[in-house]
Amino acid sequence: MHSSNLKKIFPSILIITLLLGFSSAIVFAEDPAQLDLPVRIGGDYNYPPYEYLDQDGLPTGYNVELSQAVARVMGMEINIQLGSWGEMRQALERGDVDLLMGMAHTKERLDEVEFSIPHAKVHQSIWIRDDNKTIRSIKDLAGKEIIVMKGSVMHDYMLDNEITADLFMVQTLADALRLLASGHHDCALVAKLPGEYLLTDSTLSHIHPIARPLVAQDYGFAVKKGNLELLARFNEGLSLLKKSGEYRQIREKWLGVLQPEPISWKNFIRYGALIIGPLMLVLIAFALWSWTLRRQVFLRTAELEREIAERMRSAEELQIRQKQLLHADKMTSLGVLVAGVAHEINNPNGLIQLSLPQLRKAHQSIEPILESYYRQHGDFKLGWFDYSRMRQEIPKMLEEMLESSNRIKRIVEDLKDFARRNDSGLDDMVDLNDIIRSALRLVDNALRKATRHFQADYASDLPCFRGNGHRIEQVVVNLILNACQALTSVDQAIELRTYEQQDDNMVVLEVRDQGCGLDEDTLRRITDPFFTTKRETGGTGLGLSVSEGIVKDHLGRLEFSSQPGQGMVVRLLLPIYEERR
Repeated sequence: MHSSNLKKIFPSILIITLLLGFSSAIVFAEDPAQLDLPVRIGGDYNYPPYEYLDQDGLPTGYNVELSQAVARVMGMEINIQLGSWGEMRQALERGDVDLLMGMAHTKERLDEVEFSIPHAKVHQSIWIRDDNKTIRSIKDLAGKEIIVMKGSVMHDYMLDNEITADLFMVQTLADALRLLASGHHDCALVAKLPGEYLLTDSTLSHIHPIARPLVAQDYGFAVKKGNLELLARFNEGLSLLKKSGEYRQIREKWLGVLQPEPISWKNFIRYGALIIGPLMLVLIAFALWSWTLRRQVFLRTAELEREIAERMRSAEELQIRQKQLLHADKMTSLGVLVAGVAHEINNPNGLIQLSLPQLRKAHQSIEPILESYYRQHGDFKLGWFDYSRMRQEIPKMLEEMLESSNRIKRIVEDLKDFARRNDSGLDDMVDLNDIIRSALRLVDNALRKATRHFQADYASDLPCFRGNGHRIEQVVVNLILNACQALTSVDQAIELRTYEQQDDNMVVLEVRDQGCGLDEDTLRRITDPFFTTKRETGGTGLGLSVSEGIVKDHLGRLEFSSQPGQGMVVRLLLPIYEERR
């Protein structure tokens, strides 16, 4: 019975086996890679620097050289064909080419092609004429006449996003830019880097891309949907080129310096463990040592409380005096250092300030000649840009350089004043507003990094105070830097104002921040020597202690008010200057 059934089903098994073998033979015959046939690669003939025809009509560019390198390392023979982009996309769809060497990755194109791992990033831009003031972003394209290359990614973009605009099709990016430069339509959608390469054509003038790219897209090889074997070979070739370093060389040659490779999670965790591990051990050891020390102090406090308190006061006074002497010595050394640095900076800066007016005068003298040449012969290159653009930029550049040079001079003078030893004592008549402006110039960089919201309100007709301006400037710098360090976000604000407090006959500086704030216990100890909430970031706990000493020498005082999470307000009060009899 079993033999009879086997005889019945054997013809069916034989037919199925033959059909599977015939199907495999067809698949094998249709696979050019397995038959060692040349891989037909298509590309755009006018898309520099990625792919284009050189002066001899031969394919060249980043994509061409990268495709040749992949073919070499994978042992493949290739045949590169360049034509208009629309024709090449249709050729891939018909099967006339096996692979496109450069195509922007979009979700919509996944229905028709398979993408390789990206080998570049393409930034698409909106190009306009120089006199166009109305188009600055994608929302401004509605209702406009837009030039776009047929079949390009930006053609797809406009259709997929259903932007209501009139599209005018061209075959190449160069055609799009020429049409725009000739005064037709409102703008053109052209990739930024190819567009910049095409600008070397003398007929393309008075056009430029808007500063912000429209969209950034991954860019790589593309095969027809389902041709995964060929795609895998090109992906493998790219991986081999990246490992050998040849990919980096090709990309740097055509596209410029590469961005740094991102750190892998594995390396990140390893490096983190190497850094955090020892730090945790140190912190644990420090915590154990601190706990042991506190316990010993607690056990001995009952019998030695008075002696310890007296010794602590003596030690604190000694440490304050030592710190004041050390600070005075540092300020003296800083004065010598600043004087040397100021000399080295002022010499070249003086040359700059001497030369810039001469350059401006020379430009004014030669400007009529350039204008005459421009009117007679049209636009021409001046440096990297057209003269029509540089004629407006050069005076601005010269003016900005002179202003920057003057700023350097002012900063150097402020540094010299800040570090200069002042032996005039505490009897000078000092304008508090002037001291604050000078201090703000010194901490300008720290303020810009800490907050985007800084406001200074200076009282008019503010009376002067009696004292030493340089020492009070040191206090103001310290208060502003403390406010910067208290902020946890650049969106938090710092406000500064001066006013007269007539009841106490004082002038007042108030510094208000929206930082983390302090609790009541911490606020009481804020001016204690060596007490700091920033020990882990290098704080010594001496800044406010020294500042309070300086203010007391001026017969003034510092007042602090704060709550956790609600910022802090610091007031510096100094006696108004009065003539002594």
